[in-house]
Amino acid sequence: MNEFAVGMIGFGTIGSGVVKILQENRDILEARVGIPIRLARIADLDIKTDRGIRVDPSLLTTDAQQVLEDPNISLVIELIGGYEPARTFILEAIRNGKQVVTANKALLAAHGPEIFRAARDAGVDIGFEAAVAGGIPILRSLREGLVANRFEKVMAILNGTCNFILTAMTDNPGVSFEQVLREAQGMGYAEADPALDIDGLDAAQKLVLVLGLTHGIRVPVNRLYVEGIRNIDPFDIVMAREFSYKIKLLALIISHGDDVEARIHPTMLPAGHPLAGVDGVFNGIYLKGDMVDEQLFYGRGAGKEPTASAVIGDVIETARNVIGGKAGVVPPLGYAQDWTAPGRVLDIREIVTNYYVRVQAFDRPGVLSKIAGIMGEHSISIHSVSQKGRDKSGTVPVVFVTHLSKEADIQEASERIGRLDAVEDRPVIIRIEDDTLS
Repeated sequence: MNEFAVGMIGFGTIGSGVVKILQENRDILEARVGIPIRLARIADLDIKTDRGIRVDPSLLTTDAQQVLEDPNISLVIELIGGYEPARTFILEAIRNGKQVVTANKALLAAHGPEIFRAARDAGVDIGFEAAVAGGIPILRSLREGLVANRFEKVMAILNGTCNFILTAMTDNPGVSFEQVLREAQGMGYAEADPALDIDGLDAAQKLVLVLGLTHGIRVPVNRLYVEGIRNIDPFDIVMAREFSYKIKLLALIISHGDDVEARIHPTMLPAGHPLAGVDGVFNGIYLKGDMVDEQLFYGRGAGKEPTASAVIGDVIETARNVIGGKAGVVPPLGYAQDWTAPGRVLDIREIVTNYYVRVQAFDRPGVLSKIAGIMGEHSISIHSVSQKGRDKSGTVPVVFVTHLSKEADIQEASERIGRLDAVEDRPVIIRIEDDTLS
């Protein structure tokens, strides 16, 4: 091969970043591959808007078929996002014998098995490093660099929008979730409709891919427990600090033999934990392998250049494989395609962890003992109790931190406590990941 020709479908923020890297780092990319990487065609519905970079107009088209059917194009980069027509484009590219690189986490979380199977049957590579944690090379590390390990625990901050909001609420005690969300939208860190991020779905889609790499378990998003950050109250942020914790939206994978916990929710972490210091729009992945012990990956989880860097990383790896005649050799998730994982994802009610439980109770004699009694009846042992001053509603916030307890017991006790006449509402529950608590 005298050159490696690439076509791209989608010329938005990430696409313009890809073009920037191919232009500005052309020399070093060629030196690392051995032949030039040539951008042969760009397809997008909008080819008029100025992206801030110079592109030969003859490369632009509104017809994706000009990318998919060009026999000179060896690799297709899909950056339009969503389910359709992205799925159709990727499958057509694969049928045409083209390698594929995508940043489409939503599509792979929903249709990954179909797409990976098609790539295997066609003997082509599909790269998707940019789908998880932006510029952090976590997927390649899990698939190749850490392949010798069984993964005991993965805890990850995978959504920069949520991390920005929680960091701002922590740094500015008393500021509300709604205030910080508006600030994040004004700064471009949150979408006009932020539901995908703040309700945890974005992180869940990424966790599906990580779980496939760490354990070979392929599950749809709807089989994961997903809880977002909409209901995080400034009071709980302050209490977390008082207990020497910080609240983060965590994606967790915890092994129990073949079975695993896989869940996404706000979590209290000890202030000294490596992930507790991952603030702002940054992402972080903490993992524990049986051979390497603890590892921490940290960096920008989104943005034009970091995500485009991950896309180009996959392009270069694929080009090397094609040149060396090794395309399609490494399975996308790092497991033999006909291998079936023996384990299952545990139901959230089966997990055992520590809990922060806040009850808004009216200041009456015997209320605290009733609440503690209900917890005791559900085998919930209390580690500590903190009672604060009466708020405007006339209730007193009473905070419990539990010893290790079962989720089902916590939920049943919470429902009973919420029905007490002396309690304003159902208790607020935030899970705690703290190995120093029993």
